[in-house]
Amino acid sequence: MFGAEYLFNILILAGILTPISLVIALVFKTEQIKQLQTAVDKLKKSLEEMDEQAKLIVRTDMELNKTQEELDKKVAGLYALQRLSRAISTTLEESQIFKAIEAAYIEELGFEKACVFLWNEKENKFVSHLNIGYSQDEIGKIKTFVGLDKDVFLDLIKSGKTISSIVVIPGSELGDKIKNVFTVNAFVISPILPKEGSKGFFFVGTENMDIAITEGDEELITILSNQIGQALENARLFEKTWRAQQELEKKVEERTRELTYALEEVKKVSKRKTDFISSVSHELRTPLTSIKGYAAILLEEKLGHLPPEAKERLGRINRHSDELVHMVNGLLDIARIEAGKTVMKAEEQDLKNIIDTVYDLILIQCKNKNIDLVLEVAKNIPLVLADRSQIERIFINLLGNAIKFTPQNGRITLKANRKDDMAQIDIQDTGIGIPPDALSSIFEEFYRVDNPINQEVKGTGLGLSLVKHIIEAHKGKIWVESKFGKGSTFSFTIPLS
Repeated sequence: MFGAEYLFNILILAGILTPISLVIALVFKTEQIKQLQTAVDKLKKSLEEMDEQAKLIVRTDMELNKTQEELDKKVAGLYALQRLSRAISTTLEESQIFKAIEAAYIEELGFEKACVFLWNEKENKFVSHLNIGYSQDEIGKIKTFVGLDKDVFLDLIKSGKTISSIVVIPGSELGDKIKNVFTVNAFVISPILPKEGSKGFFFVGTENMDIAITEGDEELITILSNQIGQALENARLFEKTWRAQQELEKKVEERTRELTYALEEVKKVSKRKTDFISSVSHELRTPLTSIKGYAAILLEEKLGHLPPEAKERLGRINRHSDELVHMVNGLLDIARIEAGKTVMKAEEQDLKNIIDTVYDLILIQCKNKNIDLVLEVAKNIPLVLADRSQIERIFINLLGNAIKFTPQNGRITLKANRKDDMAQIDIQDTGIGIPPDALSSIFEEFYRVDNPINQEVKGTGLGLSLVKHIIEAHKGKIWVESKFGKGSTFSFTIPLS
């Protein structure tokens, strides 16, 4: 009994524990299921996020590929643009500019067709200058279209803006017309605007349906159009400059011929003048010698006593005869030098010795007018190459003029220095000076400055001209600087030995 009861209790206990165990197990399983569901939800969410990321990566990759393609296209276009720019900029002939634009360059820019039209002002129409990718019939239709709608293209040129199939409203009448006439799916038209001469437009297009025009394409074509415009401007400027040069060379050649002819005529006239002066001077010498001789005989009263009035008049005849002889001799000297008949005996001379000799000759004239004659001769002047008698003649003439035009108690300074391979002599006085309008004529034959001294003291006007001829015959030069009323400085050069 006891064993059966014990067994019964155990069964009752087992019956009670079993549901409890099942409940506990069920609760545990439920919790596991919840955890698994949460994990599944998290995994599902992660998978959804990964899917979105994968889609984003795919889209990004596609955009990167598209961007890379665009970049490659732009790089290829830039290289093509660089080569094309170099090709059109190396010619200075307008016709050669368009020959340099080859189909290969246009294809590298992403197009198969291209043409250029320039406005001809005289003919009042657009003229074709480039045709790539079109047959003669096709380009003929395009010419007709451009001619009929020329105002549209003239307005485009006037605006200076680039248009394309993405700028012209799709489906618009103009856009459809251009696509139809130019037989393209996409296009770019850019104005060609040189500063001078005919303007026009540059057209490029493609039939490829897969190619879309971008802003980068517009920019490349705009740059190329500007390059073409610049090349046209350079070619036209070169042509203009070349023609101007040809005209100038022609004018210079004609003027040179005229000047050569005039120079020959001047030489002939100068020779005739020199020959005439020489001939007349020789002819004058004989009667002058006779007049002076007879006047001298009469003055000496070898033919009888003369009254004072007659002696005075004979004295005048004698003086004027001397003046005429001096003038004739001066004319003869100038004529000989001009004709090359006077040979300068160029020998080594001590310039200081020449100046000292002339100083002794001139000093008495200076003392008579209380004029100080000052010498400032540099010690380092080498020997000069000159004809001594002619150089002394120059000094006497210039110093004589200085004395003549310098008032009482004045000053004359003679300076001599070395200047490179020449000796320079300056004769400076404190005289009345030379008017500015007379400086350019002072060395001309027979020219005399209009002043009171020249009105009182008669002269030939040949002295300075003769001096100039002698100096130039020595390969030197002479010039004058003067301030009216304050004095003058005559300067000349002669070569060193």
